[in-house]
Amino acid sequence: MDLGLRGKNVIVTGGGSNIGRAIVHAFAAEGANIAIAELSPSQGEKVAAEVAAMNAGGRVQVIATDVTNPQQVGDMVEKTIATLGGVDVLVNNVGWTVDRLFMQKPRSEWEKEVQVNLWGAINCIHAVLPHMIERQSGAIVSISSDAGRMGEYREAVYSACKAGIIALSKAVARETGRYGLRLNVVCPGLIVPPAGESISPESMWNQMRDIFTDEVLERVQRGYILRRMGKASEVANAVVFLASDAASFITGQTLSVSGGYTMM
Repeated sequence: MDLGLRGKNVIVTGGGSNIGRAIVHAFAAEGANIAIAELSPSQGEKVAAEVAAMNAGGRVQVIATDVTNPQQVGDMVEKTIATLGGVDVLVNNVGWTVDRLFMQKPRSEWEKEVQVNLWGAINCIHAVLPHMIERQSGAIVSISSDAGRMGEYREAVYSACKAGIIALSKAVARETGRYGLRLNVVCPGLIVPPAGESISPESMWNQMRDIFTDEVLERVQRGYILRRMGKASEVANAVVFLASDAASFITGQTLSVSGGYTMM
């Protein structure tokens, strides 16, 4: 199936690690041009080098971006438009949490979860909408979580933020469908980067690896209907599909890629 993404211009936030890295690879394989919006530019450059080695025909650039800073987000979108010629797809991938019981988490962690997981997506969507509306075309795919669909143990505020992403996407889809825009959401299960995979210094997995020990991950696997952990590439495939022409009549939808963890 031709997904119609060759030559399309795609922004991927947090494209330097784990799911974001896999999303960048998947779009690159389709021949898309990609702007990696990364808090850690050096990590983004590593992924850009991997994309260049694929020789798939698309261009890739790295733009230092803190998605919690609306000015930086606006500058990132403007730079992408200036260098690539436009934005066809936005992927809101950035996410952050540290698993703790609600009453055991310091307020600083709650605030960072809200800033990164919810305000980050709001900032990026707000920055790209005028351009997409003017072009009467665009696809936005945001990474939420099954935590946002069911409320997850030890992830209270994170769950609230990810539920917000789902509602935000549906509301904006209703407001902008008349302009040819589509917004959809992908909810991964737990995707743990392999031990040898390079991740940015800011990645939450620098703190979470101590929590998700081999013993814990074995228990997690038993909670999935398919009895195995998911892979970042499996999430990326869903994102690319929803961003593509193959999904041209799909908007306001939420798709779980979680091995059957939730069935909603």
